[in-house]
Amino acid sequence: MKSYRVQAYNTAHSSENKIHDDAVARRFGFTGALVPGVDVYAYMMHLPVARWGRAFLERGTAQCRFTTPVYDGEMAEVAGREDGDAMTIEVTSRGKSCATGSARLPKDAAAPPALERFPPASPPAAEKRPAASAATLPVGGTLNSFPLEASAEYAAGYLRDVRETDGLYAREGLVHPGSVLRMCNHALLQNVLLGPWIHVGSEIQNFSAARVGETLAARSCVAANYERKGHLFVELDALVLGDGARPVAGVKHTAIYRPRQLAAA
Repeated sequence: MKSYRVQAYNTAHSSENKIHDDAVARRFGFTGALVPGVDVYAYMMHLPVARWGRAFLERGTAQCRFTTPVYDGEMAEVAGREDGDAMTIEVTSRGKSCATGSARLPKDAAAPPALERFPPASPPAAEKRPAASAATLPVGGTLNSFPLEASAEYAAGYLRDVRETDGLYAREGLVHPGSVLRMCNHALLQNVLLGPWIHVGSEIQNFSAARVGETLAARSCVAANYERKGHLFVELDALVLGDGARPVAGVKHTAIYRPRQLAAA
């Protein structure tokens, strides 16, 4: 059994998504602002990267599901159990299971999908985003992010914010996988206007390590849009690219874009 402890930090205090605001989160039944799921995923990825190094960032797979919030300032315990080329991972905080997932390092790299499956398109201007709905998130619809420059300052800031202790990223000039997954959030929030919303899980296939100094962008299409227990969910089939053309990661990204608390309001 491998373990890792990190003091959680809410990187999204000033986010447009007010589920990361204490007052709003409490109205939704939480005890405080939620630490973003992509950052909980970042905590989880410490163990497979420590186990397999850069190879994991270049061809590894991972999946994560978030079940109970991790709160700002609380200790998060990350435990991993190895089984051959795979590892199961669980995050606990306040004595509760908060996230579960797994990681694997296949012997051979997977072939990335054809870029033609993800046509280029620019998001609308922020003030012109339509409200998120079944009509504005239709199955097959394109949701792409704006490019993000993964500058040295940005990359170092993210390592600091997620309390990453592995020296691999700074030593080899690599971007943390949490930053890569965050691009899928951008693909959603930069295309539609959202109220409080919740990232609930992702499945990730790495194709190459993201490098400090390049631009990152996500191209995606809506794979599903459905209601479950009063929540409205969207699933994205996303491809994160480095410098506009190199596949970095393929992601199935799932979010509640309209929690039942809003639907009932």
